[in-house]
This record gives sequence, structure tokens and C-alpha cells, in this order.
Amino acid sequence: MLVLNMAMLRSILILLSAQLVGEALHRALHLSLPGPVLGMALLAAVLLLRKREPDAALVQTSNGLLRWLGLLFIPAGAAIVADLGFFRTAWFPTIMALLVSTAFTIIVTALVMQWLLHRGERVTLSEEQ
Repeated sequence: MLVLNMAMLRSILILLSAQLVGEALHRALHLSLPGPVLGMALLAAVLLLRKREPDAALVQTSNGLLRWLGLLFIPAGAAIVADLGFFRTAWFPTIMALLVSTAFTIIVTALVMQWLLHRGERVTLSEEQ
């Protein structure tokens, strides 16, 4: 059973406010990124700039939402099935976009991992001296 307390409600308000700010920026500046993505990027930037741990309630609320993230893909999947006519005409660009974005993601992930591992080695070496 889900029990909401004031800290969780405040956390949900923070998350929704970030999404609202992102959506406002998206519409005002006519950006190609979706508003919720902008909002979460802004929230991540604010949390990083604060240089302290996020509120425990915010972490708990975020983890609770992430646990059910898979359910949010159901409407998107249903929309794809409902609009199969579009994919009959645009199957090649769709497949190419999937392949290119997957390859890009794998390459960026590998580069970030290399950078993090190399950075970790430098920290370990400097601690040993």
C-alpha cells in the first residue's frame, strides 16, 4: 500500500515543477527537446550544483517512480500499433534511426566508461603516493 506523507508530496511537487519549467522552456524557445527531458536535465543540473546529497524523500520518491517506469511505455507502444500505416511508409528511416541511435549510445557509453576508469586509476595512484 502506498502511503504519502508531506515529504513525498513535496518531492512530487519538485519533480512536477521541474517538468513544468522544462515544458515552458520548450514552448517559449521552440526547442526540439521535449519539455520533460529539459525539466529533468535542469533538475539534475540544480542537484549537481548544490554539491550536497539530494533530500532523502526526493530519492525515495524518484526510486518509487522509476520502479514503475515500464508501465509508461505501454501508451507509446499502443500508439505505435494504432499507427502502423505510418510505419508502412516510413519503415526505412525508422530502422535507420534506431540503428544509428543505438550505435551512438554504445559508443558514448564506452567512451564515458573509459574516461571514468582512467579517472579512477588516477585517483587510486594519487592516494597510494
